Amino acid sequence: MFRKFYNWLSNDLAIDLGTANTLVFIKGKGIVIREPSIVAIDTKTNRIQAVGSEAKQMLGKTPANIVAIRPMKDGVIADFEITEKMLEYFIKRTKTNNTFLKPRIVIGIPSEITQVERRAVKDAALRARASEVFLVEQAMAAAIGAELPITEPGGNMIIDIGGGTTDVAIISLSGIVISQSIRVASNEMDEAIIQYLKKKYNILIGERSAEQIKIQIGSAFPLEETMEMEIKGRDLTRGIPKTISVTDSEIREALEEVVTKIIDVAKFTLEKTPPELAADIVDRGVILTGGGSLLKNLDIRIREETGLPVFIAEDPLSSVVTGAGLILENIDLLQRVGQSN
Repeated sequence: MFRKFYNWLSNDLAIDLGTANTLVFIKGKGIVIREPSIVAIDTKTNRIQAVGSEAKQMLGKTPANIVAIRPMKDGVIADFEITEKMLEYFIKRTKTNNTFLKPRIVIGIPSEITQVERRAVKDAALRARASEVFLVEQAMAAAIGAELPITEPGGNMIIDIGGGTTDVAIISLSGIVISQSIRVASNEMDEAIIQYLKKKYNILIGERSAEQIKIQIGSAFPLEETMEMEIKGRDLTRGIPKTISVTDSEIREALEEVVTKIIDVAKFTLEKTPPELAADIVDRGVILTGGGSLLKNLDIRIREETGLPVFIAEDPLSSVVTGAGLILENIDLLQRVGQSN
């Protein structure tokens, strides 16, 4: 009776604390926050000026005393104090009328982060008013969010390409059999575009522009029709604004090294997979999740390289937080896959 009463009062949360975006899921309500993981700070007063989308609009446009910070880097905390403030801000935004109980929180983490990095994530959440924190590997959460039959005795392969990390895992019987994580993902794609244009055209663009280029004409495999985009930046020789046009083939060339690294880690994971589970994957295929999975024709490229069926999850951007939310709502599953230590 007390447990039911507690569950009714509490606002338990699942959080995808991502390098690029933070998503928050409230038990019984679904996803309520989807914001960039960016905080704008006034360095004179040390006060937060903006968080999330509002802070993202400030990137590259702030006066000297205001800095827009990404407190997460490569899937882990780079700035503990700012991450804590960001989490506290998002948690406060989820409050309902029943506010006297601190929430339990499930947070997705990359599979190969260190114990120190795990501790930092937990401490940041606890200091941001969580009562208890459970950590779950992002690949597991993404697989659950993508509705894979992870409790069955069969192989399920997932590739979760986030902002800072790519997590690849083979899952069976609610456990991760093989997993690999590399700190190469969507952010590295943006940086690759910035460096390519700098080298080839001597033009400098910001990360927001690079992200738009990736979304609009970026691809991992040739497109059916050629795409072209006009880009504005700063001429590095003359120091004045400059406009150029680039094609999808050029951006594909810029992204090639990053895409190859992601495919290589997928191949390495397959090579380590037990034969019986590998046979299941041949039948079931590979599921792609995360924002990076939306790169045009990435599924085709992986299929060509591995010979396996490849599918993109129905809602790849939300798979991790949705899965973490489902874990939060299922106490048996939470005990199986959640790590409270």
